[in-house]
Amino acid sequence: MWGVATTAAEEIRVGKRLVRVSSPDKPYFPERGLTKLDVVRYFLAVGDGILRALRDRPTMLERWPRGVFEGAKIATRQDSRGDAFYQKRVPAGAPDWVRTAHITFPSGRTADEVAPSELAVVVWAVNLGTLRFHPWPVSAGDVEHPDQLRIDLDPMPGVDFAQVVPVAHEVRAFLDELGLAGYPKTTGGRGIHIYLSIEPRWSFGECRRAVLALGREMQRRRPDLVTTTWWREQRDRPVFVDYNQMARDHTMTSAYSIRPTPRALVSAPLDWSELDDARPEDFDVVSMPARFAERGDPHAGLDDRRFSLAPLLELADREGLAAPPER
Repeated sequence: MWGVATTAAEEIRVGKRLVRVSSPDKPYFPERGLTKLDVVRYFLAVGDGILRALRDRPTMLERWPRGVFEGAKIATRQDSRGDAFYQKRVPAGAPDWVRTAHITFPSGRTADEVAPSELAVVVWAVNLGTLRFHPWPVSAGDVEHPDQLRIDLDPMPGVDFAQVVPVAHEVRAFLDELGLAGYPKTTGGRGIHIYLSIEPRWSFGECRRAVLALGREMQRRRPDLVTTTWWREQRDRPVFVDYNQMARDHTMTSAYSIRPTPRALVSAPLDWSELDDARPEDFDVVSMPARFAERGDPHAGLDDRRFSLAPLLELADREGLAAPPER
């Protein structure tokens, strides 16, 4: 019978905490022979990296408590039936050492979301079936002003990772011209995310304007590859710069999160020098721990310097770009 475990719960020491892992032998990725405990060990192996990506950020949990199996699907607003679900509010019964951040959604509703402050919180969430973590681009201390600009290079159907790479390099070149530094990562799929650490003094709307301005510049530089057209059916180029990922309550999968597909691919931070030769399938739950042990976290310097959004907002002003509507 699917998902039945035979081993008793284990307690794992994570820093100063003992975290209970129930049903440790439950199959999570049967095609790879990976259990829940294997997934826990993966996150422990990349602990510094995943915690750097999540630390003190309000974080939505994407929970797959039955693991990933053929036909599994995630519940949506339109269809609440599913084998997995998104959890925005801190789960009931969370330990008192699980910190939270109070956030407000565009609807005006509020929630207390998990804001991981230590690796034990990550392992606790993984025990609940969390495979992907979706942190806001803000810190718990200031949830109104993003401290990360996140650029999502989203390929159209049928477009592979290699076609997105030239756009990422173009983004890097443009950021370099403005004196800004971006950090790339795979999504675990065909896309590429680029993160930029910014001073936390601009609104979500201004951040969306900044990414839209960057996207329009990419569209001018690579008209063969890039579009900023919102409506999918109207896009006639392979890569969409998704500026609405900087809207309030829109989040992107964190570095080191696991994509819920049979191969257990992960979102892998990269050095720019690796991008041309990288392939999404190179990075999974099995291979990433050795890579992390050998190379460390390519995003370790992401927060060493915070940049001003002024150059991108000045470009938006020159182009007459208003803040795009939230979608």
